Amino acid sequence: MELKGKKINFLGDSITQGIGASDETHIYHQVLKARAGLAEARNYGISGTRIARQSSVTEELLNNLEAISSQEWDFCRRADDMELDADAVVVFGGTNDYGHGDALFGTFDDRTEWTFYGACHVLFRKLIEMYPGKPIVIMTPLHRAEENIRNREGLPKNVVLRDYVNAIREVAEYYSLPVLDLYKESGIQPEVTVLREMYAPDGLHPNDAGHALIADKLEKFLHAL
Repeated sequence: MELKGKKINFLGDSITQGIGASDETHIYHQVLKARAGLAEARNYGISGTRIARQSSVTEELLNNLEAISSQEWDFCRRADDMELDADAVVVFGGTNDYGHGDALFGTFDDRTEWTFYGACHVLFRKLIEMYPGKPIVIMTPLHRAEENIRNREGLPKNVVLRDYVNAIREVAEYYSLPVLDLYKESGIQPEVTVLREMYAPDGLHPNDAGHALIADKLEKFLHAL
């Protein structure tokens, strides 16, 4: 894919918003914009958000979005607000679904926003329909500190981060969407002290060096499409 002059929508959570970066210019998509000459790198990242719809957000509240915080808007809902003239879309989420989401994990056969598996189906299909023929790239979550805790924060999910990563891979494969597997090959693993200090000091959010590393991986991946 030729990147120069292209417009790309980036749908994500706090990492895409830029938490951890020293300023906006050091967020991975802005680094990519500067390196590759993108016309626009649109930041649709909101800290704390998740792919799946949360059980605490009822249909009644969803009908009155002013009554709830934007942090409770799932990716499926927020995708509707993205501009439609993008040349490509990059989705980067899932770590908050594991970290503090209250939606059930679900199964591959789910087709509802209220489980993680189902929300991946809903989101990926929606993006295909919104941007027909355009590249839709799915990035898996990065490794994070304490990623193997089950029933995290007392939530009724006997799954770890790797299970969320595998679900994302499986659903993306079903729709034949390209996956940049950052869990597998980002080079960022906060459980290794030297890597944590270099790339993700708080154990979750990349610093400037971490964002630059993601930008490098993403640029090469997009060029290969």
